[in-house]
Amino acid sequence: MLGRFFKLFERKSSDPFDALLGIGMQTAANIAVTPEVALRCIPVYAGVRVRCETLGSLPLHLYKRGDNGQKDRAVDHPLYKLLHDRPNAWTSAPDFVMQMEQDCCTHGGGFALANRSGDKIVELIRLPPNAVTVRIDPITLEPSYDLVVAGGTKINYPWRDILHVPTLGNHAPIKLAREAIGLTMAMERHAGALFGNGARPAGILKFKRKLTDDVHERLRKSWGSGHSGENAGKTAILEDDADFTPLTFNSVDMQFTEMRAFQVLEISRALGVPPTLMMELGRATWANAEEMSQTFLAFTILPRMKLWQGAVARLLSVDEQAQYYAEFMIDELVKADIAARFAAYSQAIASRILNPNEARAKENMAPYDGGDEFANPNITPNAPVVPAMPVARQKPRVVS
Repeated sequence: MLGRFFKLFERKSSDPFDALLGIGMQTAANIAVTPEVALRCIPVYAGVRVRCETLGSLPLHLYKRGDNGQKDRAVDHPLYKLLHDRPNAWTSAPDFVMQMEQDCCTHGGGFALANRSGDKIVELIRLPPNAVTVRIDPITLEPSYDLVVAGGTKINYPWRDILHVPTLGNHAPIKLAREAIGLTMAMERHAGALFGNGARPAGILKFKRKLTDDVHERLRKSWGSGHSGENAGKTAILEDDADFTPLTFNSVDMQFTEMRAFQVLEISRALGVPPTLMMELGRATWANAEEMSQTFLAFTILPRMKLWQGAVARLLSVDEQAQYYAEFMIDELVKADIAARFAAYSQAIASRILNPNEARAKENMAPYDGGDEFANPNITPNAPVVPAMPVARQKPRVVS
């Protein structure tokens, strides 16, 4: 029933300018850049996709602190399954994280209702960001949240019942970068109009005498029909001593491609995504591509993970916060690199950080007898032999 109730949301904007048909998002390029319009800009979509899908691919676990500093997965806590498996019946955990992170990129914050049965959270339901308004109490400075539903009715929720994933200053990168996005879309439209009208070859028709209106109209129609659409690029047939002078690109025109590439850089700055991950490979090399990927993880994904973990923590009571905490599992980021993953396992086992069975569990492999011992197989006499893990085989190179 609650799911059907939330389908009746009236998507009203908390920004008064957004309600005026996007007038508040009008740019100097004469394009109204709303969140929906911005995602139709390919560089924006690419950056948002990389950021959301990277964060959504990381499992989010709830841990319980032990007396000796260890941590165990709190699988018995009701919030664990909501964060790791399904926050509600119709949404998977990765989809939930991606939707919320997309709201952060486009609206400056993600909101979800922590639906409770008594003191137990039974589901997390994403709220449309345009339907939520943050209200700050002037005395206690505690936030509360007004939710606008169908008919304009407002429902106020205390901060303990709302999962609020913030951004810096609660600013949406898409809104802050609307001028860069508007210029990108304007150049895209200009390029489409330039090559879409089919007026190729482009130039000037010169005549030795003045044309009458009838002749001018006839030549205009014949030239337009003969050098547009399917006929674009075909040989021109001139008459009446006509002379065709082609128009070449000047220095400003030649910078058009450079300007489009620069706008990709502007959008990547706003989203915190390296241009190489947005497929802008103009300055990419084998050396710096990997470094930029690591920079993305260190300076974009890691801070976002911390904000997510802090947002989840406030759903817990004060007593629970002393025992439980949420944390993303970043091991998923290296799963695609089997060589680096197995080298890390080998070093962790040799350093007694992991035992062989713990490493095998991460690969969804069964344990073996003696694998629970923390021993360095490189120096420990009579250490149990670790069964070989599957490795990628290389084809033999044929030398002619």
